[in-house]
Amino acid sequence: MEPITILAGDATSPQAKGAKIIAHVCNDLGGWGKGFVLALSKRWPEPEADYRAWHRGRARNDFGLGAVRLVQVRPDTWVANMVGQRGIRTGSSGVPIRYEALERCLTALADHALDQGASVHMPRIGCGLAGGKWSRVEPLVERALCAKGIAVTVYDHA
Repeated sequence: MEPITILAGDATSPQAKGAKIIAHVCNDLGGWGKGFVLALSKRWPEPEADYRAWHRGRARNDFGLGAVRLVQVRPDTWVANMVGQRGIRTGSSGVPIRYEALERCLTALADHALDQGASVHMPRIGCGLAGGKWSRVEPLVERALCAKGIAVTVYDHA
């Protein structure tokens, strides 16, 4: 099993050679405008444009909790838009993160990473605006990615 590497830095600037996938959590409302997505949009317009188009066409496609789409932003780099949160606010149903959906996303992400021979890079997904706890997310990452030999780097913003 590959251990998770934790680095201080910016997940939109992955520190690795070869193919890379930058993973992050999106909501199921089509909202893009706070948190890590701002850093993504500042660097590349494609992930936001693809996410918004994917959401608009949801009746005809697989958009929804647990779904993942990869968007190529450089010849060796993709962004994984992972729909792992219900809505954007904490309410009677609790925090927006949906751990079961995130687990499905990570399982699908593992297949993509193995197909591309890619390492995976991320902030502490689901633990910002989505309200999740790293103590619950980390084991999901370890089971879905690390256990399959995929190198994972988590970036704590410096």
